[in-house]
Amino acid sequence: MAKSAADLVVYVVDDDASVRVGLTRLMRSAGHRTMAFDCGAAFLAHGLQGVAGCVVLDISMPGLNGHQVQECLARNTIDIPVIALSARDDDETRRLARALGARFFLRKPADDQALLDAIDWVTGSGGAAPPPAPRSG
Repeated sequence: MAKSAADLVVYVVDDDASVRVGLTRLMRSAGHRTMAFDCGAAFLAHGLQGVAGCVVLDISMPGLNGHQVQECLARNTIDIPVIALSARDDDETRRLARALGARFFLRKPADDQALLDAIDWVTGSGGAAPPPAPRSG
């Protein structure tokens, strides 16, 4: 059974305060509950056991970067869908994010609708898979 947006939490993890605020507003406008974190360590310390939702994760952050956060999630068998965001749009960054389990990779600044579609798809709250996301930026 598909979850509704209100049943899910979208975790936004990004070191840029303006990006966190913008993404949080976008998620709320779409009816999603959100929690925002300014670094990977704070997000991981929060604890995610039994929570339905997904993570919108910046790849390039000081401290634990997005790839390291993904490694920690995998090591601790925390199965939560990850949508990776990065201003770096090179093959190696994309390849590593996907190898570490990211279900989507979007380049910053991400298209709002592409991001919302990706969230709906990875959480099962929107039905069928969306068309391939445009390369935003």
